[in-house]
Amino acid sequence: MKLYYHPVSTTSRPVWLFIAENDIKCELRVVDLMKGEHYQPEYVAINPNRLVPVLEDGDFRLTESSAILKYLAEKTGSSTYPKDLRSRAKVNEMMDWINTQVCREFAYGLVYPQIFPNHKRRSDEAHAGTIAWGKEKAQGWLKFSMKTCSAEEKIPVRRSDHHRGLFRRSVRRPRRDRACQLLGVSERQALAGPDESAEELGQGARVFYGFAASLKDKAFEAV
Repeated sequence: MKLYYHPVSTTSRPVWLFIAENDIKCELRVVDLMKGEHYQPEYVAINPNRLVPVLEDGDFRLTESSAILKYLAEKTGSSTYPKDLRSRAKVNEMMDWINTQVCREFAYGLVYPQIFPNHKRRSDEAHAGTIAWGKEKAQGWLKFSMKTCSAEEKIPVRRSDHHRGLFRRSVRRPRRDRACQLLGVSERQALAGPDESAEELGQGARVFYGFAASLKDKAFEAV
């Protein structure tokens, strides 16, 4: 099994963490987004969408984070993706909410235009407008997310109550450190290579969650 990913990728992280936490034997292949490796012919042949992550399991290939998580959960028999129809539907609902609502404004509207050159708009006015729109819309989703996390933390979770487990791996509450700031490209480089350990994976994730937290703080400045 092989995972093509990048640690800064918000769609790669939940897959990468699930693999580490469940001790799944998987070769990790960093695709350097900062150098545009995902646009090179070799990678485009793997994923014509030019995105990460991609999971290869023998001759089987998946290219969407949510689908990959569900596949791995099924393959390993993880209780984080419950068999009960309604519990599973709630997991799917929340994962779809992240993909279709939060990522649209927070990732593509606010974060990516300030990180990746290929997300820059054609004029400064259009670029500023995109970021302002993303910031405004992301505030609502982030407020909702924080309220939801706060409410859940007050509710004791029974040992058998795993129906939100897989979802939580995709939206873990960021540590509120400022290890990464919006500027400073060197701090956004891959933290470890294909041979990184589970401990290193966790450390890398914490740094990038700190990065997300710093962006979140910036998004709330206007509130």
